[in-house]
Amino acid sequence: MTTLMIENGPSAPDALVTRTGGVPLAVVGTEWPCCSSCEGPMQFLAQVVLDDLGEEERESKGKGGVLALFACQNDPGMCDDWEPRSGGNRALLFPLDGLGPIPLPEGDEEPPLVLGDVRAVVLERESEEDYDLARAAWAARSERPKLSVLGQLGGRPAWIQADETPSCPSCARTMPFIVQLEEGPDHSTSMNFGGAGSAYAFACEPCGHALFLWQC
Repeated sequence: MTTLMIENGPSAPDALVTRTGGVPLAVVGTEWPCCSSCEGPMQFLAQVVLDDLGEEERESKGKGGVLALFACQNDPGMCDDWEPRSGGNRALLFPLDGLGPIPLPEGDEEPPLVLGDVRAVVLERESEEDYDLARAAWAARSERPKLSVLGQLGGRPAWIQADETPSCPSCARTMPFIVQLEEGPDHSTSMNFGGAGSAYAFACEPCGHALFLWQC
């Protein structure tokens, strides 16, 4: 069984739902992440409500929370934003309670680049365990393009290249897979994963760590 994230039209930019774009929600006092290479503010990509993973996934992965994903797009390709530990991207894990929008950086810095659209998702389950087969089956059944699939929650990552599942920096255990993201249906407002790439996020909830990477 594969849980697909289907593009479901616009969403409020600060909604506490799984979505791409908009405004990141975080614990009050969280500062907007900046790239460790260029020091500029990162682009906010997506928010994932972990309870959307379902009961089986939740039992194995923790108590729930919100995962916020960022990547540097100030000079695409120059800050190694595809690497999980380069400092060119960031995955932040927060509890569900007490969240608010992260304020934009102050001062003379350029404001962060934002995605042109805020997209909500609806979750649909396909019997195929292989993500690529599930996406093709959904497209055939729904008569909608595969580009309407924004990714998958849980399951097994469909790697484009080699398996890059990371280990937790605290407990050294293999980090559970949370979400796979596609760039999006509209190239003018899509996320940048190198052109038709996919992104993968992992989280060790007991340790409070999350990591993010992409391949193309």
